[in-house]
Amino acid sequence: MLTFLGENYYLDIDELEKQVSYEKSVLPVTYSGETEMPEQQISVTRFETFKGLIDVILTEREDLDEGLGAHAGKDLSIPFKIAFNTLLINNILKTL
Repeated sequence: MLTFLGENYYLDIDELEKQVSYEKSVLPVTYSGETEMPEQQISVTRFETFKGLIDVILTEREDLDEGLGAHAGKDLSIPFKIAFNTLLINNILKTL
């Protein structure tokens, strides 16, 4: 496990899927005796936004000195901080 800012974090893929999916109130359709369920619908805007935020988190190059504790986070880039906080608030990034 990689410890970051005193915690172990992971990306909750199930939560990500819930965040980008939406329910379309369409009843199953029957064609020639076969029932077809509507396909999964996703919000492309939400998907692309979360994809970009995750990319920022996974590609941050700043070295972090864990010995500094809370002060170690001040050297992180602004995009990283915004991405980290946004994913944390939306429950996509979670602690173990």
